[in-house]
Amino acid sequence: MTYPGEQFYPKGVNWSDPIERGTLPDLLSTAAAEFGARPALEFRDRPIGFSELEAMVETAAAAFMRAGYGKGSTVALFLGNTPDHPINFFGALKAGARLVHLSPLDGEIALSHKLADSGARVLVTSNLSALLPTALKFLDRGLLDRLIVCEDDNWGKVGTPQTARPDNPAILTHRQFIDGASRPAQWPAIDVEDVALLQYTGGTTGLPKGAMLSHGNLTAAVSIYDVWGKPARLERNAVERVICVLPLFHIYALTVVLLSSIRHGNLVSLHQRFDVEAVMRDIEVKRATAFPGVPTMWIAIAALPDLDKRDLSSLVSCGSGGAPLPVEVATIFERRVGMKLRIGWGMTETCSPGTGHPKEGPDKPGSIGLMLPGIELDVVSLEDSTKVMPTGEVGEIRIRGPNVTKGYWNRPKETAEAFVGDRFLTGDIGYMDADGYFFLVDRKKDMIISGGFNVYPQMIEQAIYTHPAVQEVIVIGIPDDYRGEAAKAFIKLRDGETPFSIDELRAFLTGKLGKHELPAAVEFVAELPRTAVGKLSRHELRQQQPQPPQLITNS
Repeated sequence: MTYPGEQFYPKGVNWSDPIERGTLPDLLSTAAAEFGARPALEFRDRPIGFSELEAMVETAAAAFMRAGYGKGSTVALFLGNTPDHPINFFGALKAGARLVHLSPLDGEIALSHKLADSGARVLVTSNLSALLPTALKFLDRGLLDRLIVCEDDNWGKVGTPQTARPDNPAILTHRQFIDGASRPAQWPAIDVEDVALLQYTGGTTGLPKGAMLSHGNLTAAVSIYDVWGKPARLERNAVERVICVLPLFHIYALTVVLLSSIRHGNLVSLHQRFDVEAVMRDIEVKRATAFPGVPTMWIAIAALPDLDKRDLSSLVSCGSGGAPLPVEVATIFERRVGMKLRIGWGMTETCSPGTGHPKEGPDKPGSIGLMLPGIELDVVSLEDSTKVMPTGEVGEIRIRGPNVTKGYWNRPKETAEAFVGDRFLTGDIGYMDADGYFFLVDRKKDMIISGGFNVYPQMIEQAIYTHPAVQEVIVIGIPDDYRGEAAKAFIKLRDGETPFSIDELRAFLTGKLGKHELPAAVEFVAELPRTAVGKLSRHELRQQQPQPPQLITNS
């Protein structure tokens, strides 16, 4: 059987090629055995070898087990892009625990919900001032039993703002936590079906829900990319230097950068934040070969006034994902640099893989590409999710594959609603053309994707409703040249109240929401649109707005 689009696959790649499934600790152990002292990570110009990384992971794992955080427990990570993330990520998993990622960009409402819902009673964070004060609030509110604080200066002093650790027996430095921890005679048995990660997503109709991603899901995701990229790797036969500015708490960076790089013995060059000149130094001076980014990063690079004079010749792979990429940006980059930006589509619930563009094949601007090996996509009627639509007809995209979540944590109703048999309903509306290329035209859900991060309108609305002057509010996404999309609040004021500026609104919401959730615009209206039964209608409000320009779309 030939699958749609398979005729355009890289030479030697078939849809039915075997997809391997295993456990994440085994992924690292195999890499350490194969690559030894070869650098796995580089942070602040310090390399960390594969064997060294595994040794640190095993020490952390032993400490988690000693503290009782093994099988059946949940460990929360509230960390940025430093080696502390992979050390504790793999360490907790090797101890048999499941993980939950907390985003430093989230506000306290969302973070508190994720902690409580996941059941995590221990949190690993950093003494950075951007993280520790928030983590301390969770401890004070009784959401945690223990706080483990990594010390940023362990990786070299760079003058990052830090917060002193309070004297509290429930708070340990990471050094204290691992001190004296000895490896067990035998590590806990881990099954491929065990949940490895609760990755929260999809809060458009309420609070975010945790997608249960098993060891098998995540290793299958790595294997899918492995199969897809095998011809290019064999042709290159080189160790890649992969720039990681994408946050490791995001599924895109976790799978595409960290796990895939470990699988192939590549070097991950960790950056704590996106700084265009630091990235250019990695490319021009350190000769980085791969850079997966989100559109905001490519927009900044495309806007460099001297881009056509910069040396990007070391790059062999550039990718954009996580959010819509304007066609214009891709065109500018290709014209000035001579490279195509490869794009693809995926979801948290698919551990990232979904579609991709082959190096050779038809040029189809606006397409999200072909379904990747081992993954089945189809398009079903919006009225009947069991009815498959013909080629070219618009409907909701469904997906099936070994990388697809088993469902949502403690949400049997939402899980049942998300599946038709073993096919997951993505909530994305699109179609497949005669060549097997997929195109997205809309999102069924109201979620806004801003700069690669999920932003949930209802969360913003809940915070805006705490403003004493606000009577009603609807938040929708509007086109944004930099972020792809941004939140705009449409507000009906209480009688006698006067409008306020967007800066005043953002100041009021600061602390209640994450920075990426703050609205970029506000408009005051006499009335907000409603449905026939009187509910406020985002759909009708969106219909009243100017249509966005053509986009190359990723999810």
